[in-house]
Amino acid sequence: MDNLSSLQYVPLPESMQPMLKDYLEVRCRYQAAIRLIRARLETLDEEFSIRNKRNPIHSMQHRLKTVPSMMEKLQRRGLPANIASAVRNLTDIAGVRVICSYIQDIYTVADALTSQNDIRVIRIRDYIKSPKPNGYRSLHLVLEVPVFLRRERVSVPVEVQIRTIAMDFWATLEHTLRYKVPGGVPGRISDELLLTANDIAALDQRMQRIHDQLEGIEDSQAHPIVYPPR
Repeated sequence: MDNLSSLQYVPLPESMQPMLKDYLEVRCRYQAAIRLIRARLETLDEEFSIRNKRNPIHSMQHRLKTVPSMMEKLQRRGLPANIASAVRNLTDIAGVRVICSYIQDIYTVADALTSQNDIRVIRIRDYIKSPKPNGYRSLHLVLEVPVFLRRERVSVPVEVQIRTIAMDFWATLEHTLRYKVPGGVPGRISDELLLTANDIAALDQRMQRIHDQLEGIEDSQAHPIVYPPR
């Protein structure tokens, strides 16, 4: 997902070459929005580690949609296929993926990020509480952040996906496996993938319970109950 390299080095079909200049003009604001979200997340992670002696964020990735990817999505929606249309209609041109250790960490990070008064929540889709039919789980946030340019302030949307290590493991491999078969994955394989997604979800829940139990033991040892003398 890490992809902030210069678009000038990404080969484009001849029909899309005129769009390159338009995209380069708006690309900087999406890069700035990604940097802002990453900086906020890094600060929250560091503060949490100081207060709780562990990091809720395991890792982060980011990406900018390519011009062909944007045009394909616009055409699929029946919208004009140009950069201005992409800026107006797409909220996932800039994307940040946050990988957490535990399920509760996902909501801790999301709550801390969305409570910041200069970040506006456009949309929240909770695929953890309501998984997709194929078993996909993740928390998706579309956030609007302020970007200060030389002469103006602009609001830029960023899609933030937050998931556990286990959810990311499944989503990455499932995506790779589906693209192996151009005609689509057979039904029996889809069923098997759904079963593995459910198994991984159960494992996530078990790891959360183990973590909570150990945290409870640690708290009781740090703050033992002192009974008054008789």
